[in-house]
Amino acid sequence: MNASLRVERILGDRPFAEIGEPVLAVMADDRLAVAGEFVHESRRAPLAVYDTGDLSCLAVARSRHPVHAMAFHPTLPLLAAGTGRYDGGYFFEGELLLLDLRTSAVVSLFEHPLGRQVLGLQWLDDHRLRLLLAPPDDWQDRAAWVEGQVAVVRRDDWSAVAPASLEPTELAGPRVPMPRPDDRVPASAAVRRLSPHAEPRRTVRAVEELSDGRILAALADVTVECWLASSEVQWRVSDDNGQDSGGQDLVVSADRRSVWVGLVRPGWQNAPQSLIRYSLTDGAQLDEMSPQHPYALVQCADGQPAVAPLGTVPQATRLRVRRGRRIYVREVERLGTSLLARASEWLSAADPVPATIDGRPREAGQARRLFPYSWVPGESHFAGPGVELADGSLVYAGTVYDGRGLQPGGAFVVRRDLATGNPLWTSHTDHAAVDLDTDTDTAYVAYQDGEIVALDLQNGAVRQRWRLPRVFPTALTVTGPDRLLVGTSDGRILDCRTMPS
Repeated sequence: MNASLRVERILGDRPFAEIGEPVLAVMADDRLAVAGEFVHESRRAPLAVYDTGDLSCLAVARSRHPVHAMAFHPTLPLLAAGTGRYDGGYFFEGELLLLDLRTSAVVSLFEHPLGRQVLGLQWLDDHRLRLLLAPPDDWQDRAAWVEGQVAVVRRDDWSAVAPASLEPTELAGPRVPMPRPDDRVPASAAVRRLSPHAEPRRTVRAVEELSDGRILAALADVTVECWLASSEVQWRVSDDNGQDSGGQDLVVSADRRSVWVGLVRPGWQNAPQSLIRYSLTDGAQLDEMSPQHPYALVQCADGQPAVAPLGTVPQATRLRVRRGRRIYVREVERLGTSLLARASEWLSAADPVPATIDGRPREAGQARRLFPYSWVPGESHFAGPGVELADGSLVYAGTVYDGRGLQPGGAFVVRRDLATGNPLWTSHTDHAAVDLDTDTDTAYVAYQDGEIVALDLQNGAVRQRWRLPRVFPTALTVTGPDRLLVGTSDGRILDCRTMPS
């Protein structure tokens, strides 16, 4: 049966919700283009265009690099956006993007895979676009940080420009001094002139619903917040330890009177460093514990919280399995001492040891290897979110490692028999999953590109696809029959229902 996904209410909605913290704003006639702060967690920077009259969002996109320049086309419904950053080694990489204001479709124009960092844009007329570019690299070139190149690119019809059609030879031009201004202050001022109540909110990482209809959320800059059924905030615990701080995982205690929150702190591992228990009545702190290793906080099948160790590279190994009878771990064993040595990867499981204090998350006991993590010989798989089903099989998402980055078809959801390790089915896509949950017969998967997909648990077939307008899901929880809670990259929480169409 076909079904639509209806958003019944939105928590955390506000003007300019799509862009988070503004870093650049450009106005033309009755339109305002705003670029948001680059979010390291999602590796994306938001970009949106608004009607300055009613503040409605006309188009929205996300960039792989920070946005440095924007310019509205003189006559076409197009916005050119210049992006880029230093790669930490030699190159100033980036993109020239064209955003269609009618459809939100985005075209990336540079032919070279690394592109060029674009620092300035100006339409000279309907056909010519002037670009200010950082040099390709800073190899033996200290002036590359204060100088750049000017290039003028011509197209007869910019609305029909093909992706990757702008060749490096078209970017040649004179070398000139080129400052790198910080436009955050004027960007914030432009937004607040139109809406004094615009409030930046960042990525929602976990959402849960309580039996009384209240909703809990963990997000960047906020450890945990509690929303009433009336859609008002009851209480909130803020976290001011930086952009990558805040809550990561939520597990409501079995007595439904408190919630455990796993925190993250800025750092190269981006790993949770402590667990805190809060009262569901008023958000008061009740308890705290500090595991000695990076972890994921999970709720086991018996409803009790547990700590799943992650290993040394959490970004690649964050296997977080909901409702597991055991605690699951992706173990990596290097076959040699060299950094380039091959690694053996295993799916392991451990029984949780009894908690030393009643109600505290339980640690994993001795892990036992079940089978190789990848069921395909020669492939290395990164971990993702998962759920243990009632029959003991495991449904989880992941990606296939490739030195060139994620390749088409390189993301998957799999259901595996835990007795044999054999996949019962697999579903391959081009984009990594950000969260996954199940009901009795369906797996609901939220993907990085903004799509939510319902998969049949029996065979992995796609039952339904949804794309919520102008938002990107980052957290998903099944709260009841035909009901989903969806957290977004811009700090909103969507209470959704699947409806027969």
